[in-house]
Amino acid sequence: MRQWSLPNMPDPVGSPALPPTRRELARLRRPVRNQVEWIERDLDSMVSPDHPVRGIWALLEQMGLDGFYAHIKAVLDRPGHPASDPQVLLALWVYATVEGVGTGRELDRLCHEHDAYRWLRGRVPVNYHMLSDFRVAYPEEVDDLITRIVGCLMAGEVVSLRQVVQDGMRVRASAGASSFRRRGTLERCLEEAREQVERLAGEHPEPGVSKRQQAARERAAREREERVAKALSYLPEAQARKERRQQTLAKGKREKVTAPRASSTDPEARVMKMPDGGFRPAYNVELATVKGLGKAHGIIVGVGVTSEGNDFGQAAPMEEQVKRRTGIDPEEYLMDGGFASREAVTTLEQRGITVYAPVKLPRNKSEEERYLPREGDSPEVVAWRERMATAEAQAIYKTRGSLAEWANAQTRHLGLTRFTVRGVAKVTAVAMLIALTHDLLRMLALGM
Repeated sequence: MRQWSLPNMPDPVGSPALPPTRRELARLRRPVRNQVEWIERDLDSMVSPDHPVRGIWALLEQMGLDGFYAHIKAVLDRPGHPASDPQVLLALWVYATVEGVGTGRELDRLCHEHDAYRWLRGRVPVNYHMLSDFRVAYPEEVDDLITRIVGCLMAGEVVSLRQVVQDGMRVRASAGASSFRRRGTLERCLEEAREQVERLAGEHPEPGVSKRQQAARERAAREREERVAKALSYLPEAQARKERRQQTLAKGKREKVTAPRASSTDPEARVMKMPDGGFRPAYNVELATVKGLGKAHGIIVGVGVTSEGNDFGQAAPMEEQVKRRTGIDPEEYLMDGGFASREAVTTLEQRGITVYAPVKLPRNKSEEERYLPREGDSPEVVAWRERMATAEAQAIYKTRGSLAEWANAQTRHLGLTRFTVRGVAKVTAVAMLIALTHDLLRMLALGM
């Protein structure tokens, strides 16, 4: 058996000399990493002419981004350090969303290492803090861009408001189940957070800790104190929600109303039943999509985020958003049974919209009674029940799945699987950015 030894080390005493190995005999070109070299190459030559980043940049060039520039204080003829171009930051996040990148630190790394991101950046200064702040700082401006895209597609007659489909999906929040605590525990956490804030504010930085690092520690402590205080403020709302649920349960199924809990990590997140049957902290993301011609299939025309685990009461606000964005009411509105309350159906029908939604079978009723009028029904609800009893209406409703589920799958692919930000406002901003990216990809597919 051959005796192995380290290179350039003598063989053990008394062992015979070994013949040279094939690697020692081979004449090789070995890597040299300490030699300086100059590479004559510009950023533009590093990205192919048909690369998606060029299409994303060209589309953003055509759109008015004045809203993003209105917040910049450094202007001509006035003092101030030049700001990084918001169009660059927006393009970086759009392409990062296409690639499934969901954190500012990862995007910052790619901006210095990946040719496509370096091309978009064009040597504009960026850092992870700037990128993270930008993603959630302009929800209204992103909403306006979605409106511009939808208007452009409607003007090109590739999208119409004949039929709008609404669906909701639950997306994992940036919080763990163990972060949900009762009032007593939250009060202790709040006291500890306040003590930590005071201690960090009064002590001198440790040796080797820079002022920036010390400031980051103080900011993290303040943010934790704010989150715990907000969690305490949500406890009465959680208690009221538990009591309402108790009242809606049938007799014999009522449960004991336990002490409410709130998350100290993300106070606005709620524990929801997920598609796999488990219960985890999440947000409910609502999407409204329209059917277009050809590759314009599944354009998103409405985005909403709630911390409610059900879709009750979300149909009318979403339709209002669609009308605000397009200027007209849709002809037909398709939604699943979670949206189809009497109030929602009545409101939409009174706006001249034909509603298609499944009719739930009443408890202790036979199948023959599913579509019969019930006590308290408005004339609009009665007409909806009668309509859904027809084979034609049921066939129209079946088309909802192919549109809504396709759009949901596309947004999941773009990163709508777990949020890395906290709070309804920031979560909504991220959801809007994903919807914008989805619609931009549809425009690129259409060659517009």
